[in-house]
Amino acid sequence: MSKQKADESTNKYSILLPTYNEVQNLPIIIYLIVKYMNKSNYNYEIIVIDDGSPDGTLEAAEQLQKIYGEDKIVLRPRAKKLGLGTAYIHGINHATGNFIIIMDADLSHHPKSIAEFIEKQKSDNCDIVSGTRYVKSGGVYGWDFKRKLVSRGANFLTQLLLRPGASDLTGSYRLYKKDVLEKLIKSCVSKGYVFQMEMIIRARQFGYKIGEVPITFVDRVYGESKLGGSEIIQFVRALLYLFATT
Repeated sequence: MSKQKADESTNKYSILLPTYNEVQNLPIIIYLIVKYMNKSNYNYEIIVIDDGSPDGTLEAAEQLQKIYGEDKIVLRPRAKKLGLGTAYIHGINHATGNFIIIMDADLSHHPKSIAEFIEKQKSDNCDIVSGTRYVKSGGVYGWDFKRKLVSRGANFLTQLLLRPGASDLTGSYRLYKKDVLEKLIKSCVSKGYVFQMEMIIRARQFGYKIGEVPITFVDRVYGESKLGGSEIIQFVRALLYLFATT
C-alpha cells in the first residue's frame, strides 16, 4: 500500500452539527449524512451540539443515537445558546477525526456534497474546502429577490474591500483540517453570523490553501431562519473592522 493510500485509510471526518430548534430537520439530515458517508466508505462521526433547544431536538438526537449507534452519533449538548464559534470549539474538543466538516442542520446543505469536498481536499491538498453559491453550478433555491440581493450585495462589498481569495464568504458548509480550524478559531474575534467571513479572511492571512466546491443552498423548509436585523448590523461592523485591521 502506498503512503498516500495509507494516509487516506486513517483519515476520519468529524461532522459538526450545531442545533437549536431543529427537531423536524435533524432526523432527515442525519439520515442523509449516514446514507452518503456509508456509500462513500469514509470513516466518520456526527457530533450534535444542541444549545438547549426547547422543541425536543436533543430528545430526537438521543433516539437517533439508538438507531445509528453511539460511534456514529455523538451527543455533546450545551445548556443554552452560546454562539457559533464556541459551538465549534466545543465540537472540536470532542472530535476524534483529523478533518472537521461543518454544516447547517436545517437541510440548507445537502450531504451529497461532502464526498466532493473530500475529493477536492485530496486532489489539491487543501487546508480548507468551502462550499460556494457564487461560481459555476452553485446557487440558491427558495430565497426571494430581496434576500438574494442582500446576499449578493454583501458578498460583492466583501470582495471589494477585503479581496479574500474565495467567492463565498458567509457560507457555513466547509471542510477543514482539524489543526487549521483550531488555529483559525483562536484567531477570530467575531461572533454569530459574521464568524464564517472572518474565518476565510484569517485563512488568507495565514496562507492556507482554500478550495471551492459549487453547492446549491436550499432555504429551510421547517423552522425559522436565525438571520435577522441584528446579524446584518454585526456583518457591517465586522466588515469595517476587518477592512481596518487586515
